[in-house]
Amino acid sequence: MYALGTHLLVELRDCNPEILKDLNKVKGALVTAAKVAKATIIDVSFHEFNPFGISGMVVIAESHLSVHTWPEYSYAAVDIFTCGDVIKPEDAAQFLIGQFESKTPSIVEMKRGILSFNNEKLPHKVEEVAEVLS
Repeated sequence: MYALGTHLLVELRDCNPEILKDLNKVKGALVTAAKVAKATIIDVSFHEFNPFGISGMVVIAESHLSVHTWPEYSYAAVDIFTCGDVIKPEDAAQFLIGQFESKTPSIVEMKRGILSFNNEKLPHKVEEVAEVLS
């Protein structure tokens, strides 16, 4: 089975709440996680809520990493969606587990854009499709 992308749903429970409410630490962790995964960063956007909680996204050429924190529950929800077979989303997830000091993490992997079940690998870039069709 081949898919266009891999989507990791990362549940980070029992995190350090002081880290989860620190905008610089959360933003820095997600940006570094993208780099650890060997992703190409395109844009970064984060918002800090009052009295606490952070939402943010790192847009990468290969898709995105996003986070939503609830420091009052020591919890963070992270999505890591990557396309292609060069990026290592698992490395990014493991990095964030450590950075947020999650004692009870879980990761669910979903394949997105399942287009082939017959062992035919599909290109994920338009330029590659043109080469395949010619």
